[in-house]
Amino acid sequence: MQLANRKKQMLRVARDAFAQQTGVALKLAGNGPLEHLEIPGTNTMLEVLVIEGGTLTVDAMLALRGKQQNLGKQVVVLQQVTGDKAEALRKEGVQFIDTAGNGYINQSPLYLFVKGNKTDNAAAKPTTRRAFKQTGLRILYALMCHPGLENETYRAIAEKTQVALGMVNWVVKDLKELGFLMETGTCRARQLRLIEKEQLLERWITAYAEQLRPKLVLGRYRGAEGWWRQARLNTDKALWGAEVAAAKLTEYLNPQVITLYVDKDDPAAVILPNRLKKDPQGDVELVARFWQPETIPPHGDTVHPLLVYADLMATGNQRNVETARMIYDEHLVQLVRED
Repeated sequence: MQLANRKKQMLRVARDAFAQQTGVALKLAGNGPLEHLEIPGTNTMLEVLVIEGGTLTVDAMLALRGKQQNLGKQVVVLQQVTGDKAEALRKEGVQFIDTAGNGYINQSPLYLFVKGNKTDNAAAKPTTRRAFKQTGLRILYALMCHPGLENETYRAIAEKTQVALGMVNWVVKDLKELGFLMETGTCRARQLRLIEKEQLLERWITAYAEQLRPKLVLGRYRGAEGWWRQARLNTDKALWGAEVAAAKLTEYLNPQVITLYVDKDDPAAVILPNRLKKDPQGDVELVARFWQPETIPPHGDTVHPLLVYADLMATGNQRNVETARMIYDEHLVQLVRED
């Protein structure tokens, strides 16, 4: 099934489920990517944004909110939204419906808010593809940060991401089936091209926070007050991430948590010279580097802006989310722009 068709099917499932819960049947209108929902009895049309891939974090939704120019006339379609996330989206003014019949529509005089429903339709529940599991996420990170890598041989991609050759094959297959990787050119000169990159980015940051990052955390530490301001890193061994990296990129944030992505085989290269002490409640977080520096070079002494963006969004802190939007506009727009 093509990506566009799956999105339309998901939209129709969500629309029907919401109608069953509320008695209000939003009317489908339009064709193609600009499909709309019409409020019955009015001339109000809501532009539809379908997000595949399960339960999207509220933080990622807020990032989308920040990028939309006409939020009040849009509705986001999701697989399922939990009660807490439904409340958060309503509070932020993000209108949505999901395949379980939950939703929030606020178009005066119509106000609808449903939460707490769980889907019992197994077909509506997506399975996690290999591309969005731990190893696949490492490959995707390299593909997004290294434009053109998708056209190297599978063996070259495996070497540059330090994953098994067979896993590269599975991830490429998944990306093609999900509509994120398109073949172009002739049979003799066939090329691959990443498409739908903005949606791919949002799916990656959600899956990274849930699937991969928790496995990478090496521990919490504490250092002297403000130690990181004078610290000089050996970038072969460590790079600033999250809030410190964001502060360096934007000069907007006052970091509360000091995140370092380090060589997992030599964390002492950071711990010893900076006199960091183990402390489960400490404000210093060491996270294992999961990419090859030769494939994704440092951004000065920070990790790639894509990873900074992902980490900020995962915190749920409003100021971090605002900073993430700045990083997106300054550093990531060119990565997701369609050629």
